[in-house]
Amino acid sequence: MTRRSQRRALTMILAACLAVPGLPTAAHADPRPGASEAWQRSTSAHLPADGSLSDVLALSSGDVWAVGQQQIWDVWKNRGTIRHWNGKQWSEIGIRDATGAGNLRSVSATGPRDVWAVGDGHDAVPYIAHGDVTGFNRVRPQGLRSGDWLGGVEAGAQRIVAVGSRGKHALVVTREDGDWHVRETGEKGALYAVDGDFAVGDTGTRPLIMKRSGSSWKPMRVPAIRGGYLRDVHADSGKRALAVGGVYHGPGQIEPLALVWNGKRWRRLPVPTAKARLYGVTGDGKGRYWISGHDPRRAAEPYLLRCGQRSCAVVRGEAADGRTRVRLHAVTYLAEGRAVWAVGHAVDGQERYTDVVEAFGPRDPEKS
Repeated sequence: MTRRSQRRALTMILAACLAVPGLPTAAHADPRPGASEAWQRSTSAHLPADGSLSDVLALSSGDVWAVGQQQIWDVWKNRGTIRHWNGKQWSEIGIRDATGAGNLRSVSATGPRDVWAVGDGHDAVPYIAHGDVTGFNRVRPQGLRSGDWLGGVEAGAQRIVAVGSRGKHALVVTREDGDWHVRETGEKGALYAVDGDFAVGDTGTRPLIMKRSGSSWKPMRVPAIRGGYLRDVHADSGKRALAVGGVYHGPGQIEPLALVWNGKRWRRLPVPTAKARLYGVTGDGKGRYWISGHDPRRAAEPYLLRCGQRSCAVVRGEAADGRTRVRLHAVTYLAEGRAVWAVGHAVDGQERYTDVVEAFGPRDPEKS
């Protein structure tokens, strides 16, 4: 294939893969953006040409982590990347491993010195990296093998949990008390993200949500949505969570999907943009959530949803010169400034990719 046809083919694959990883009432949970809030800035983590960011995590306004891949169109040069924001600038953090990381999809941390990332290895074994601003090392749990796939990770004080798939079944990898355990579940499908006690994905024909019960994971009852899939989840607690994804109706025919958990059941939350692609979700722990994604009808504008208990409102950034499409794959909440950062990539008229970091929050002239 030519470079252009390779781009088009991989664009379709990326879109399919990314599309196909009751909230209690709160007095301040009005989903409509306030007049004092605005898109603060559009920047970049400065990946080389044809780079994209897959996930982002804010420990503080001066300690933000992002992962992804660069040179995605070159089979030989493609590699995963870990980036860090120290409050003033982005820097690349090295991985001390000669085997090489491919696309890194998820990042999580218990603190500045305990950061985890998962994705693909160039040796076809899932990649798990652990480190801090001084660098990362590859971690190789016994039991992982060629062909396994990992899409999400959550780091907690007591355990590390990574989720994905092995063959046709969901896969859960955990570290507890220093020991790793690799478990192929009995559920068909794949898991793309994990947060709190919930892991989400799909069976290939419908949404899949699994809940931790002790050391095991059990499937939950979810609305019967044919073609439904979930790519991210944010849990405030065991009684409040939001999962996002879509419903596949055919090539190019995808409708957004958001499911909310009230401690007893999952129900569908209305989404105002009928053709939007939903990829990532974050929250403030008080019943407010932000969802990152892409609206094909206004493809050049950064796109977010801000959601409350029963509804969501659209928040859009401005289209920038030269951009034909912007996809925001992941989003994180910065409690200090009540801001939201979203990461992904922009595409220009020549199908060249540039990583983007979009910031939304209180209007602050000093930060504009």
